[in-house]
Amino acid sequence: MIEIGELLKPDEDEDIIDARNAYVAPGFIDMHVHLREPGNPEKETIASGCAAAVAGGFTAVAAMPNTHPALDTPDLVRWVREIAERTGLARVYPVAAITHGREGREPTDYRALADAGAVAFSDDGNTIESAIAQTSAALRAREPGRAFITHCENAAIKEQNEFDPSVETSAVERDIAIARATALPWHIAHVSTQGAIESIAAAKELHIACTAEVTPHHLAFSREEAAGLGIPTKVHPPLRSVEDVDALRRAVRSGTIDAFASDHAPHADDVSPGFSGLEIAAGAYAYALPDLPVRRYVSMLSSNPARILGVPGGTLAAGSPADVTIFADRDWLVDPAAFHSKGKRTLFAGKRLPRRAIATIVGGTVVMQDGRVFARSAP
Repeated sequence: MIEIGELLKPDEDEDIIDARNAYVAPGFIDMHVHLREPGNPEKETIASGCAAAVAGGFTAVAAMPNTHPALDTPDLVRWVREIAERTGLARVYPVAAITHGREGREPTDYRALADAGAVAFSDDGNTIESAIAQTSAALRAREPGRAFITHCENAAIKEQNEFDPSVETSAVERDIAIARATALPWHIAHVSTQGAIESIAAAKELHIACTAEVTPHHLAFSREEAAGLGIPTKVHPPLRSVEDVDALRRAVRSGTIDAFASDHAPHADDVSPGFSGLEIAAGAYAYALPDLPVRRYVSMLSSNPARILGVPGGTLAAGSPADVTIFADRDWLVDPAAFHSKGKRTLFAGKRLPRRAIATIVGGTVVMQDGRVFARSAP
């Protein structure tokens, strides 16, 4: 039986979670993570990434395709789903490649990939340099109707100066123009500049189907602030100016930015760009935006990602998946050594964050409580 209400009487064998002084929310969905399988299990596995996800309060994640090989065939998409199901923790929604090998040339078979379970398409980590190739791919992708998620960096400008904001803004403007011309739902990954935000806001004014996400590290740290932390700060896109950080925070508050996404990028070294984000994300967003209303916070982590990806969840209504995140405003100290993820690098190491997930429920089963992770029975 499914019941939502006050003063409900539990059955004798039902578990009870004490959620006093906490929030009960639809399960959090991280729509941008790198699980590193197939190809780099030394950095992360689907199992370790899913453990990190539920430890951080995420009931589902969207796995990006920059694996080795890239997720560009139906068999690989099905493989990721099968491994995740056997792991019995977070739900994993594969994002398939836009082009074969993420090389920016030959489009993949979007219908076949969608039928295999791909929820969106992206060459994340790479930007398709040819506007003609990008437009052609978008036109082909309209039939399955899955969104394109694009990594917006202009390679020619980046080669001259990776910190030039126009590296991002010029690519965002181009992709928004393609979205308008093709009417394909378009999602801009890891927005980091004020100029990009202005372009996205203008697109929304024109009712172009364009959405955007922001990461915890871009929200919390400017390049100057991060430089003094004694932690490698290389990430794509790079950390930006104080002015850009302020613009990102305003864009979250105004609704120009639609979703939080960790861009969880675990590594086995201190050289490769990126951070592990799943286990700090929920606290880091509250750290960066302490004045953000809880309703808006939840929509950025749950209902909006579900809507953008077209996946179940984002609501606690009867009949929806029994995916629930319980979180509380409780200070905690970030200790990367305790991460379930194989990647231990984070700019938040040693920081005290003001919010934390205290329980994660997937499909009606408690998979994390008070930091302890428990696998569900495999389907």
